[in-house]
Amino acid sequence: MPNKKLLLQIDFRSGLPIYTQIVNQVQAQVAGSVLKPGDQLPTVRALAEELRINFNTVARAYRILDEARIISTQQGRGTYITEIPPPKVTERLRRESLEALTQRYISEAMRLEFSKDEINEMVRNQLKAWKASAQANQNE
Repeated sequence: MPNKKLLLQIDFRSGLPIYTQIVNQVQAQVAGSVLKPGDQLPTVRALAEELRINFNTVARAYRILDEARIISTQQGRGTYITEIPPPKVTERLRRESLEALTQRYISEAMRLEFSKDEINEMVRNQLKAWKASAQANQNE
């Protein structure tokens, strides 16, 4: 299978280590079926060059993903997304992805000096708007 274009957005100002951002985003893309079993990922060096980060950072992220059995690196062949993990693992990945997104959102909102009450209100409003939109789409 050809190389899958891995879409990652690294936030250098985030308090989250870059290798953790990579792990979280790959997990989210696997959980969301953006990356599928058999998809080949870029080499450590190619991804490091693309993201303009140290290759050891990418190697660390790939090592964590390999230990979690999300990817498999085959010497001389490349790095691939593994077969679909069991439902328990998939659910854990989904939850970890949501947690990482939430942490990133809260961290950025706090950096912009929003209060906890303002953040809570915004989340409630956005959930209401999303629910209303989903219901409107169902009625069409």
